[in-house]
Amino acid sequence: MSTKKILLLLGISTFVLIMAMLPVKNEVYAFHTADEIVYFKSHLDQSHSMGPLTPDQIFPTATQCSGCHGYDMAQFASVDANGNDVNVHDDWQSSMMANSAKDPFWRAKVSHEILVNPGLSEEIQTKCTSCHAPMGHYNARYKGFDHYTINDMLQDTIGLDGVSCGACHQIKNEDLGITFSGEINFDTTRVAYGPYENPFAAIMSNFVGMTPVYSEHINDAGVCAPCHSLVTETLDLDGQPTGETFIEQATYHEWLNSVYNEAVSCQQCHMPRIDDTVVISANYLFLEGRSPYGLHELVGGNTFMLKLMKDYRLELDIPAKAESFDASIAATFKMLQQQTLDFELDFEAVVSDTAFFKVQLKNKAGHKFPTGYPSRRAVVQFVVLSEIGDTIFQSGMYDDTYEVAGQDPYYEEHYDVINSEDQVQIYEIVNGDVEQNFTTVLERADVALKDNRLPPVGFSTTHEVYDTTMIIGNALTDANFNKDDAGVEGSGADILRYHIPLNFYTGELTVMASVYYQSLPPKWMKEMFEASTPEIDLFKSMFDGADQSPVLIAADTLNNLFVSSVGTAEPDWAAQIQLYPNPSKDQALQIALPLNLKLKTLKVFSVDGRLLQTHQSLPTQLDLPEQSGIFILQFETDQGVINKRWIRL
Repeated sequence: MSTKKILLLLGISTFVLIMAMLPVKNEVYAFHTADEIVYFKSHLDQSHSMGPLTPDQIFPTATQCSGCHGYDMAQFASVDANGNDVNVHDDWQSSMMANSAKDPFWRAKVSHEILVNPGLSEEIQTKCTSCHAPMGHYNARYKGFDHYTINDMLQDTIGLDGVSCGACHQIKNEDLGITFSGEINFDTTRVAYGPYENPFAAIMSNFVGMTPVYSEHINDAGVCAPCHSLVTETLDLDGQPTGETFIEQATYHEWLNSVYNEAVSCQQCHMPRIDDTVVISANYLFLEGRSPYGLHELVGGNTFMLKLMKDYRLELDIPAKAESFDASIAATFKMLQQQTLDFELDFEAVVSDTAFFKVQLKNKAGHKFPTGYPSRRAVVQFVVLSEIGDTIFQSGMYDDTYEVAGQDPYYEEHYDVINSEDQVQIYEIVNGDVEQNFTTVLERADVALKDNRLPPVGFSTTHEVYDTTMIIGNALTDANFNKDDAGVEGSGADILRYHIPLNFYTGELTVMASVYYQSLPPKWMKEMFEASTPEIDLFKSMFDGADQSPVLIAADTLNNLFVSSVGTAEPDWAAQIQLYPNPSKDQALQIALPLNLKLKTLKVFSVDGRLLQTHQSLPTQLDLPEQSGIFILQFETDQGVINKRWIRL
């Protein structure tokens, strides 16, 4: 008998012995029970095989993995400490990665690029499918095919699985973090790398044809690098290669150029860990739980496309249920609104007829914000209202198409100070073609005309990967952009100041500052929607019927902020109100009113608008705070309201 057969028999004997020693209640279930088969047939895409890999198959489909890593009807596996279902398959199935090959915007954009440059159709599709349908793409490459097109993908179950289980778990620890633009080093020996030591391999090996292998590299950000830094070759306006390249997106390199690369990987944010002990495979009650457990939410920032795909999931042949999409959308909103920005609005002063405000934004993400695909942008909205609700100033407002009103036709420059309503701060990257004109045709991108997206904390212009993550335009010379008070780089923040003309207004203000995020703004859609292909027409119909409202990321408000414009003309009676001594080193202030003036209320404000005191009658002596400064006294009388300034030295 051969050594191989002896080892096989020993392995089987050992497995049987272990089973015999286990208590009866720990019996091993069949791979798929009759109830599970019914469940799969009613809930899963039946074009996917449920058996082991075929001889020519390198990657399993998600359905093949779902038998153990999907919903456990017994609720023994894939549940957290509170009994909540956290199975890998269902969390993944409603993510952008699961639907990367069925994404209707992606298909429309590929068709647009082909329409502009038809001579490079196969090359464009092959590059795009390397990340949106990586398993189908690489399966074709390993079989010797030079190209893998959308049409190939549409006839390929593996390709339509998008970024499925094998697309990540079969990446090997070779040149990790140094291959990009869809060049992925897959292990073709049918192994699945995981984060847990001593995996029980027999189950997956026997029933799927894959061998689970422990490897620390599966938690390395380098696993994400091949598809999250993308360099494209530039074409001129005639479709001819220029020999130059363009950094379309560089999320991985942005992460490298940050403090996060030392301790926080992509997976820790986008696949958040729970410390609960979770049994990771169904049907085998003898398996012990594993901890920590990575939720396969694969959460990003694109609520717009998640909502669109939920609404059109039947038309797009997406098997994920509506409630699964709801969970993905909720997780995405949480990411955007809780883990993206720190945001603060402050009032600084009133000088002459101008009110000065400061808005500070600090990036909490491990990469630029916004990051990724170059359509994405963040808009700062700033509104000042009078005490009766009249608009004194507004910037960054949206029109009824959700486009930003008042912006320049092609793109808005980065601002350090905004003092006019036709100025608006938009954080974005803007692509330019060989003639330096704005373009949304990715193959024509030659230069970045602007990149003022907020850098991550620790970002430096001297970092070795800065050439792929550059700041472009006015932001580069902005003394507050990514710099602290001492001018040191790496703050990950920007300070934006608003100088608001009061036009002689005196009274209380409500000031509101907000940041809104859009993944597919109308300006980016315009060039593509002017063309027509079946894919563009289909997506446009979906886009027009979708909720296009921007996502509110952060907001801050100043209420009941009192301001006094020095330019306000004083009535004659107001000149008779006397404050003395003024200025003074003493905190006590004497006030004299004309006899014919009836006081209703006296309010005392600090110069930054904080209400300090309120008096219903005139005090014989007003005791103000001990600290030096400027104080505003607002006299509401039977003849009107007037403000006086008192300076304490």
